[in-house]
Amino acid sequence: MLLSLVIPVFNEQEVIPALWQEVFQAMTSITDDFEVLFVDDGSTDNSLQLLLGIQQSEKRAKVISLSRNFGHQAAYTAGLTFAKGDFIAMMDGDLQDPPMHIKPMLEMLQNQNFEVVYGSRTERNESYFKQQLTAAFHRLFKRVSNINAPENVGNFCVMTRQALDTFLELKEKNRYLPGLRFFIGFNQGKYAYERPDRTIGNAKMSYSGLFKLAFDALFSFSNFPLKFCFYLGIFGVVIFFIAGTISLVHKIIGIASPGWSSTLISIYFLGSIQLLFLGIIGEYVYRIYVESQNRPIYIVKKIYDK
Repeated sequence: MLLSLVIPVFNEQEVIPALWQEVFQAMTSITDDFEVLFVDDGSTDNSLQLLLGIQQSEKRAKVISLSRNFGHQAAYTAGLTFAKGDFIAMMDGDLQDPPMHIKPMLEMLQNQNFEVVYGSRTERNESYFKQQLTAAFHRLFKRVSNINAPENVGNFCVMTRQALDTFLELKEKNRYLPGLRFFIGFNQGKYAYERPDRTIGNAKMSYSGLFKLAFDALFSFSNFPLKFCFYLGIFGVVIFFIAGTISLVHKIIGIASPGWSSTLISIYFLGSIQLLFLGIIGEYVYRIYVESQNRPIYIVKKIYDK
């Protein structure tokens, strides 16, 4: 039984020594037949050099170096593509998903006949604002998406070879991996754990990156943006029908307000709605255009595995 672990890395030179120590302890406690695939996502610090040092001393560690920074989800996809294991685990490289949980997750997968076991965060030791923002996204995504996705779930998981092969058949460019994982179906189990705060280095996922990931999720797995346009359009029609009726009555009875203020407000409001509609439709058109270009999700610069 070969166990693969995929870890994307971007500018994590501070955390890599501690990360490898915990990963090595966790993997050797499970089996000696394992591989760890580090995916360097175009790091500009000494991350790649540190990973190569690990690879030189431990042949079960492999390093996939991408030609530039393609993003977190693309880096995961690269590692999963090259994983050879019968079972595959994936975790972030910041130690907020503790490697010690891989063993009980794998045991749960094998003993309870799951194809996927995903980590569910019971607590998040993060700032209050970030917790509320993340919780709001998960609630919205669960409500509007066309898949049954639980809340407080990220990339941390263990899956079988069959589940991974099916997962890799999904080729879209704008990727939200937790959504894709639930999309493929299969028998999936929840493993609850407490996600600790980051103690080494700084978070690499900015708020803009989180918003982009949220947009990818909403546009890829729901028609909520289009429904929002539709309902807002109906609301605008109703409001201006009422306003027009009131203005007409006022004019008939001779108490109409002088000037063009109401007309200008109506024009500005309708114009803003039209711009919003164009922006949402434009986002869908752009995503279709990106998919039609058929460019690769990532480009591998070099693989270090010997």
